[in-house]
Amino acid sequence: SSITRCLRHRPNAPKRPSMDSSPPQQMPSQTSSRSWSIYGRGEIIQRYEILGRIGSGAYADVYRGRRRSDGLVVALKEIHDYRSSFREIEALQALRGTPNVVDLIEYFWQDDEEDAVLVLEFLPADLCAVIREAKRGGAGIAVGEVKQWMLQILRGVEACHRSSVVHRDLKPSNLLISADGVLKLADFGQSMMLQETRLTSLDINPENETWIQQQPTIQHEGNVSWPEDPRPENQNMPGPRHVNEDDYMKDLYGMRAKNMMYDSDKDMSLQDGDASCLATCSTGDIEVDPLKGSYTYDEAQDDIVDESGALTSCVGTRCFRAPELLYGSTSYGQEVDLWSLGCIFAELLGLDPLFPGTSDVDQLSKIISVLGDLTEETWSGCLDLPDYNKISFGKVDSPIGLEACLPDRSAAEVDLVRRLLGYNPAARATAAELLRDSYFAEEPLPVPASDLKIPTKEDTNESSPGE
Repeated sequence: SSITRCLRHRPNAPKRPSMDSSPPQQMPSQTSSRSWSIYGRGEIIQRYEILGRIGSGAYADVYRGRRRSDGLVVALKEIHDYRSSFREIEALQALRGTPNVVDLIEYFWQDDEEDAVLVLEFLPADLCAVIREAKRGGAGIAVGEVKQWMLQILRGVEACHRSSVVHRDLKPSNLLISADGVLKLADFGQSMMLQETRLTSLDINPENETWIQQQPTIQHEGNVSWPEDPRPENQNMPGPRHVNEDDYMKDLYGMRAKNMMYDSDKDMSLQDGDASCLATCSTGDIEVDPLKGSYTYDEAQDDIVDESGALTSCVGTRCFRAPELLYGSTSYGQEVDLWSLGCIFAELLGLDPLFPGTSDVDQLSKIISVLGDLTEETWSGCLDLPDYNKISFGKVDSPIGLEACLPDRSAAEVDLVRRLLGYNPAARATAAELLRDSYFAEEPLPVPASDLKIPTKEDTNESSPGE
């Protein structure tokens, strides 16, 4: 692509200039939005026309915008939480250029200002809307379409795990879809970079100015710069800071140094409700959602973090949360994403959440009623879970079973879900393994992405706010 896909840090950007110094924009009342600061940030207003707010949550506001230089429609995500901002920027930087991960075009983040604004590609639909429309139509989703959706999800998750990124909040509303059927993982505000494979050093190749990331080795573009704005009226605007990858990493580690407890999840606050992430927004407590549906995912609890700084178990949306997290585990990795995948695939096949718990204990009850008792026989490691001996259930002699939850689905489809929903995290099939599964090579074959049915505003009989 001729457009450089990389991050921008604006340490010298002006501090919230008055509205008189910015191009004309409609200033929203403070009563209509908890966050109006984006309208007063000149470095953003100079580059983007803000078309309206499309989503608002406890920790982020998302706006639809248009880049002034070329008319590109984007999503501007203003994040009010430092840790979430850092997580999302770090993860999307590690995953840039990945076809099935949302594209971070640039970002604005002043050293003395908590709110980061991420400029993301605008994606008009999500998998939640696909499932809802299929359920409304009554015919379900064709097998060829299910396979294509699954393949794209698996490619995105495999890319994350290959780059040592754990998403920790996979669900249909965090899987965005472009108008031409390309599905992309979004909302990395809860993501985690695995410690042992984090960036450790940079090697600069003077011949081609590329940089090589160590552990794992991935080659990226070398020089970081914004595309030049050809319009004469913008030639006197404050210019962006041009940085190379080495400068970027210094900035990144500088931000990390501001909070030495970053990796501990300490003080992270998590609220997750009916969180559609249209337009790359997955902000709990959504107030405005053009494709908001009738079914919702229950709120996740606030984080509970040990004073020692251990990882929190309260991540992800409850319906898709792995049992080890529900039992309080703070020692986990990519396997929690794999459990979420199993729940997503089951919902694609059955059109309803597989484990619709109303609380953490009820969630565990729903899981056990379907899969059977969690005991030493099913997973010896369960005894080490912090809350395993604090929560007890009556013995389930005849579990419902996945086959009963997914009637009229093939044995191969049920088996795919079963391989992801194992109690033992180490026994869950990886995304890379499932991409090679024979299920995807059997008839009916996956349909082309361009043939997928994408819900539109007309399908929902709702107009998009801000238009």
